[in-house]
Amino acid sequence: MTLESRLDDWSRGWRGPLFAALVALIAGLPGLFAMPPLDRDESRFAQATAQMLETDDLVVIKFQDQPRFKKPVGIHWLQAASVTAFSAVEDRGVWAYRIPSLLGAMLAAAALAWGASALLGPKTGLLAGGILGATILLSTEAFIAKTDAALCGFTTLAMAAVARIYAAHLAGEKVHRWTKLAFWIGLAMGVLIKGPVGPMVVALSVVALWIWDRKAPWIKNLGWSWGLTLAAAIVLPWAMMITVATDGAFWSTAVNGDLAPKLAGGQESHGAPFGSYALAAFLLVFPATLLLPSGLVQGWTGRKEAGIRFAVCWLVPTWLVFEILPTKLVHYTLPAVPALAMLMAAALRAPLGGISRAVGAGLSALAGVLFAGLVGYLYKAHGDPSDLPVAILTALLFLAAGGVGAVLMMRRTAAIALVAAGALGISAHAALVGLFVPRLEPLLLSPRLEAALERADLAPRGGAPGPVAVTGYSEPSMVFLLGTTTELTDPAGAAKAVAQGRPAVVEGRQEKAFQAALAALGQTARPAGVVDGFDYSDGDKERLTLYRGAPIQPDDEAGQADEDTAETQAEARP
Repeated sequence: MTLESRLDDWSRGWRGPLFAALVALIAGLPGLFAMPPLDRDESRFAQATAQMLETDDLVVIKFQDQPRFKKPVGIHWLQAASVTAFSAVEDRGVWAYRIPSLLGAMLAAAALAWGASALLGPKTGLLAGGILGATILLSTEAFIAKTDAALCGFTTLAMAAVARIYAAHLAGEKVHRWTKLAFWIGLAMGVLIKGPVGPMVVALSVVALWIWDRKAPWIKNLGWSWGLTLAAAIVLPWAMMITVATDGAFWSTAVNGDLAPKLAGGQESHGAPFGSYALAAFLLVFPATLLLPSGLVQGWTGRKEAGIRFAVCWLVPTWLVFEILPTKLVHYTLPAVPALAMLMAAALRAPLGGISRAVGAGLSALAGVLFAGLVGYLYKAHGDPSDLPVAILTALLFLAAGGVGAVLMMRRTAAIALVAAGALGISAHAALVGLFVPRLEPLLLSPRLEAALERADLAPRGGAPGPVAVTGYSEPSMVFLLGTTTELTDPAGAAKAVAQGRPAVVEGRQEKAFQAALAALGQTARPAGVVDGFDYSDGDKERLTLYRGAPIQPDDEAGQADEDTAETQAEARP
């Protein structure tokens, strides 16, 4: 049986969406369990959700005692449901908070296969969903506990419903009520997860299609009479509750403190020039990079076809908006990537042109080299000799994904090249996030700090006196792992904690001030361990010293203290 006939079998009925969801599951699952809590956004989202469960307050979003009025509550509710169903807030297992993101990625792939099949055929729909599920951008977001994968899932669901409504209009068929329901649920959940982004994508796409066709009678088939009521029933209850609970402060802070700065300039040093996303696209869609040029060409040459026209109207306006915005992060383009996957899959329906085939092969090989180079850099900067076998394996898989795909692209059919590159690319990504990065101990400051506290019997979640006082290091992953009550303080506060019998963690640059504060209290402290590493969020090397909470006087057992210090430091170092 040929690959073509297998694809025909796998794409029939609901097999296509299910198979596309399976691809997304396989691509995203390794990182869900293996990767530690990431800084900073993921741990902020997870910690805020944990506090909702701890306080039974499912309305107001907080990080410790600080309001977190940036995004709506949707992702927190999904995470809270996942933690309640599969784990417990006391466990602090970040994998449970990541499940909604993985399900969002699976929904995006399945919805794209469902929607694209109505305009481009079941086999092309399956390929589009599979391409999307395998992309390194979506498969990475699939294991990060924040909004983007879930937003992509619901936005793609809404756009897939629009595609089917559009196709039904062109064919003169009746639109099924379930299709309309999918549209309104996708739209409303997109609002509840990330505010205006999802509706913006849908509105831009519909308006562009309206302008292109010079008419849009199918819009009246969206089910406005009951759809708006359903969307309001999903969104308005929390919107009203948060308005009352915060006296409107949520909305003013979200707009003035989060949205407006992104529109006005590169927020938090995340600025980049126009065109940055376009230049990075061949990396974002890896391992399907080899079809990127052909997909773009298809968008132009096939523009008279309804399915291609729909994908272009989805892709171009949304992509341009993100290019124009001064604040740029790679995941911002995620709601537009499904449209790009549609074009790349559509390009496989006919023999590829020689130039686009060659350019695609070259970009695929280049992407493989760059990802392998990233692995080499990470190993050199943060690895040790024991990590070398895994580093070599990961780099070789990336090189193979780019290189084998390129060779097959030039010698065999593009579909075979895509499947081979996809399988190797998913394997490379799995090796990267499931095996290699979790071994780079200098990058794992917060997990190693938690482990050091547990070894020294100083972890409050393990029954030791608390909370832990920390000065000089304040990453959200540490707060998530050590607990909500973790005290982020100054050197004097850390010294006071030791004097009160609580453990303290002091970063090296705060050590002198900490010792001076201890001396002013007439106390000294016995170190219980040292954790050295690299804080990738701010690019600084860190040296975190753990101090026991039961202090000893300066003259008591000084020699024994020195001996204990040397011994515990040796045990805590990796």
